[in-house]
Amino acid sequence: MAEQTIADFWFDPACPYTWITSRWMLEVEKVRPVTVRWHVMSLSVLNEGRDDDPEGDPEGYLWVPVRICVAAERRYGQQALARLYTALGNRFHVGSADWHALPDALSDAGLPPELAEVGMSTDHDDAVRASHAEGIGLIGDHVGTPVISVAGADGKRISFFGPVVSRIPRGEQAGRLWDGTLLVAGVPGFHELKGTPHEEPVFDDLE
Repeated sequence: MAEQTIADFWFDPACPYTWITSRWMLEVEKVRPVTVRWHVMSLSVLNEGRDDDPEGDPEGYLWVPVRICVAAERRYGQQALARLYTALGNRFHVGSADWHALPDALSDAGLPPELAEVGMSTDHDDAVRASHAEGIGLIGDHVGTPVISVAGADGKRISFFGPVVSRIPRGEQAGRLWDGTLLVAGVPGFHELKGTPHEEPVFDDLE
């Protein structure tokens, strides 16, 4: 039996492309000896101090879901965070709800809906920043969400941004994309690889 690989995955729940990449990782778990370990990163933290606002969030509302995600993991553990991330994506990316439905997403994940209240508090901001710094520190602040990191065959970390996909690869296609991404990202000196321009995320092929 192949040794299990831990894939650390940093995400901001507000990004629809990141959520699609996370669903790809769930497919990878089915066809490769990979287990995903989820972590929060924050586009709000990433873009602090910038003159422009690439996320169009002048009120700072993108802090709310990451605070809730961090609080969920600290109180209820890694599996709770995984369930919550799935519920958030189903509500807000697939279902096009707005962030006022956060209590509903918490209920979907089997978590107390009143946990949504921590989103308006700064109590967990240090934890958000620490988690974000851990992920972005593996690759640099020139990238966004997601960041994925695994231990390579030589024990060194292989860390990369993306891959950014607009459709969820499934089955062996998901496995091949994983194999290829690790191959490319593991080459010494590798920096960047891009494909065609973005298309809108496709959610209608979800199982």
